[in-house]
Amino acid sequence: MPEETTSSSDAKEAFLAATYRALCAHGFAEVTMQDIADETERSKASLHYHFDGKADLFEQFLEHLYGEFEEMTADPPGDSPAERLIGMIRIVLSTDRSGDAPGFTTAFLEIKAQSPYREAFRERLTWFDDRARDRVRALVVEGIEAGEFPEETDPDAVASFVTTYMHGTWTRSVAAGSDVAAMREHLVEYVLGLLAEGATVDRSVGLPSEDPEGRESATEGAEGTTDVAGGVSE
Repeated sequence: MPEETTSSSDAKEAFLAATYRALCAHGFAEVTMQDIADETERSKASLHYHFDGKADLFEQFLEHLYGEFEEMTADPPGDSPAERLIGMIRIVLSTDRSGDAPGFTTAFLEIKAQSPYREAFRERLTWFDDRARDRVRALVVEGIEAGEFPEETDPDAVASFVTTYMHGTWTRSVAAGSDVAAMREHLVEYVLGLLAEGATVDRSVGLPSEDPEGRESATEGAEGTTDVAGGVSE
């Protein structure tokens, strides 16, 4: 059966998945359309049939990632706004992924580095930033209304800090080899430190399954609940 007679949607999904694998293996600067085609059972000609060149492919790939982000963060674990915010942080900064994730993170940062020169990239990356900030802000507002955060808490300031911290965590992990899991738990501690007097949350919500060995200082007490003073109770 000729390739172009198969489902166009299925073919595009296959190529977008192949783009992820090719980025992990080659990085953005070096990856070619042939590299991406080689990650599938389809031809380079078929890849060009579905995408108008490398720029178009990566624009659609960023949209694909945005869709995955929306699905991934739509319903974070947790029974309260503060717990769902912690759950979202742990989802976004999870290291409990396949072994090729570091390669993809590096390649994705290379894509971000192109955004000052490619308006389409910049627009799509701005979606990520805006949506993440909006999600955090909404959870903080809900938390204030639920009495989990003090009324004087500034949702915009918290959202800006959390979003910037999440971006910086992945950048530092690539540039300086920083421990993503440890940095993630420090951000969780920041959220716990914002809690209003009398608020109690499950601090273990959304905790990934990666081996915590060597990270006890960042995750100490993670199996309990945090009370008003930031302590842990069973």
